[in-house]
Amino acid sequence: MGDSNAQITNPSWYLVYAKPRQEQLALQNLLRQGYEVYLPLLRNRGRVARRPVPMFPRYLFIRLTAKRDNFAPIRSTFGVSRLIRFGESYAIVPDEFIMSLRAQADASGVIERSESALVKGDPVRILDGAMAGYEALFCENVGRERVSLLLKIAERYIRVEASRFAVDRD
Repeated sequence: MGDSNAQITNPSWYLVYAKPRQEQLALQNLLRQGYEVYLPLLRNRGRVARRPVPMFPRYLFIRLTAKRDNFAPIRSTFGVSRLIRFGESYAIVPDEFIMSLRAQADASGVIERSESALVKGDPVRILDGAMAGYEALFCENVGRERVSLLLKIAERYIRVEASRFAVDRD
C-alpha cells in the first residue's frame, strides 16, 4: 500500500475514519470543502420504511491526488476522526473496489441487500429506540416482529427484546 509514482500524480481513493455515527456529518462537511467523497449506504430488502445505513460503519472514501491535495484540512473536518494510515503511508483503496460498490447501488446511491436470517450468536447493531447504537448478540426470534438479544452492560450480558426491524447485522 505504499505510494508509487502513479499514486502521487494520479487521484486515488483514501480511507477516512469518521467519529462514531457521524459518517453523514463527515460526508457533508468534506463535500462542502470540494472533495470527492463516497459513503456507500446499505438497506435490507423486505423491511418497511428502513433508512439506509453506512455499509462500513465509520468509514468513508475520499479521492485525492497526493502531490496536489492538502490532506491536513481533512483531519480537522467536523465528523472526521482521521485518515487511515499503514505506517507512513495513507491507506489507498483500489478504484475497482469503489467502482464495484457504485455498480451495485440504485439510482439513489443505496445498495439493497437481501435480508437473510440471523443465526444465534450473530453480532447485531440496534438501530432504533432507547438502545440505538448499541451492539448485541442475536439469541432468537420472538414472534414475527420481535427478537431476543444479549446486550453487554457493565461487563454483564443482559437479555433484552427489540423489534426485528430495529436491528441489523453488525
